[in-house]
Amino acid sequence: MRLNICVLAMLAGTAQAEVAFVPIDLPEHIYDGGWTHFVGGGLAVFDCDGDHLPELFAAGGTNPGTLFRNRSVKGGDLAFDAQTPPDLRVTGLTGAYPIDIDSDGYSDLVLLSERQNRILKGGADCTFTAFDGLGLDGLGFDDPNRWTTAFSAAWIGTDALPTLAFGNYVDRDDAKGPFEACDVNHLYRPSGQIYGAAIRLDPGFCALSMLFSDWSRTGRPDLRISNDRHYYVKGGAEQLWTLAPDLRLLTEEDGWIPHELWGMGIASRDVTGDGWPEVYLSSMGDQRLQVLAGNGRPEWTDVPFAWGTTAHRPHVGEDGRPSTGWHTAFGDVQNDGLDDIFVSKGNVEQMPGLAMQDPNSLLIATGPQRWEEAAGSAGLASFHRGRGAALTDLNMDGRLDLAVVNRRAPLEVWQNVSPVSGHFVTLRLRQADANRDAVGAWIEIDIAGRIIAREVTIGGGHAGGSLGPEHVGLGDTSVTPKVRVIWPDGTTSAWQDISVNAHHLLHRSGQTLDITTY
Repeated sequence: MRLNICVLAMLAGTAQAEVAFVPIDLPEHIYDGGWTHFVGGGLAVFDCDGDHLPELFAAGGTNPGTLFRNRSVKGGDLAFDAQTPPDLRVTGLTGAYPIDIDSDGYSDLVLLSERQNRILKGGADCTFTAFDGLGLDGLGFDDPNRWTTAFSAAWIGTDALPTLAFGNYVDRDDAKGPFEACDVNHLYRPSGQIYGAAIRLDPGFCALSMLFSDWSRTGRPDLRISNDRHYYVKGGAEQLWTLAPDLRLLTEEDGWIPHELWGMGIASRDVTGDGWPEVYLSSMGDQRLQVLAGNGRPEWTDVPFAWGTTAHRPHVGEDGRPSTGWHTAFGDVQNDGLDDIFVSKGNVEQMPGLAMQDPNSLLIATGPQRWEEAAGSAGLASFHRGRGAALTDLNMDGRLDLAVVNRRAPLEVWQNVSPVSGHFVTLRLRQADANRDAVGAWIEIDIAGRIIAREVTIGGGHAGGSLGPEHVGLGDTSVTPKVRVIWPDGTTSAWQDISVNAHHLLHRSGQTLDITTY
């Protein structure tokens, strides 16, 4: 598949429509703490009560974590209540990721901590308990006492449980630290229905984001790690680990191009339309959109500055020092068929060489190779120190809303009230037995020959992520879209028609899809 410049250029004509978000009132939640909470502040987004409206769980650092139950009117105004069960009302958390580990239909939670990570089993009506079995949380999971700031997961082959990766920051037991004292990362592989001992991913360079991705579209997910250069200083860089046939770091001999940056977050999405995933990397100083060569080798290169994606300095205010980016996400906020980019921003604490007044960025796609800053005019230019975030549809009106966890300031949620310029679909996968949500699958949508490709992943962002449907903006089209799924085992479904402006469940049924709407 190659980039269809003509199709994307025609879509770009609708990208100039007004983008508008309005803040909503929330019970107060603040991510706070000392130096172990300079980083982190993750946000997990998932539906835990079965009404298709996603809840928000925010890490609190030295404050307890908070679960915000979604009380929004479907298609109407956003509203949330703080109703946190005891097992989530804990301190020391840096982040959280939702994942249905045991494939029972309830979202479980992986809690990242400055002390010891936990995996909690989700139940009916947003209840959470330990898994029955071995260790603190069952499953045989015995996590060492580390300062964890990143996570990703993927089902490998026919495993009943996912392989789990945890990214650890500074080794606090190193007397020479914190500089050049990065901790090792850990990988957990399942053995039947339990996990084995932690496998060291060494060297570690202070991971702040991890993402398993089948970037080569060969059915083999590799683990990308974005690292904080502020602490590794010498010899460190971004990393890509392969798990098969043997666990090892990819090198320049494999085609991997070394990149050194002050890495904070990862987002992956095919935004050029060539079928291969681009990556967007947030950092201190600039943000990097990288394109993949598409030759089966891990060759990502930075796009030209003229594309408008670096977001390297504050776009409003008088502080001209470099920006600090954290959580990053792709999403089509206007449904015009072009993916926009959100980056939460904020100084680590009091770093004098970087902007103190550093508002979030919303980069609106205005063409096939062009993005323009719109956060100020859209109402999103908060001067709080942003950390974890989510760009997701919170009220099922087909528009992506926004939530941002802030350091030492209240969590913020904005409702998207933009006049949309096109249609949308949301798509969520279901399959029997293990890996119920089909993590690792690729979804393809065909609109009159233009193919939109989406990979289902768990990880990336900064210290938090979402488990829910894929939202796809279609643009202003009169053509009935078609969808097919390349399942994690490589089975490819037949193309089938889907309705526009609707929410779909795609159930695996042999070579076909059993499609229902809700």
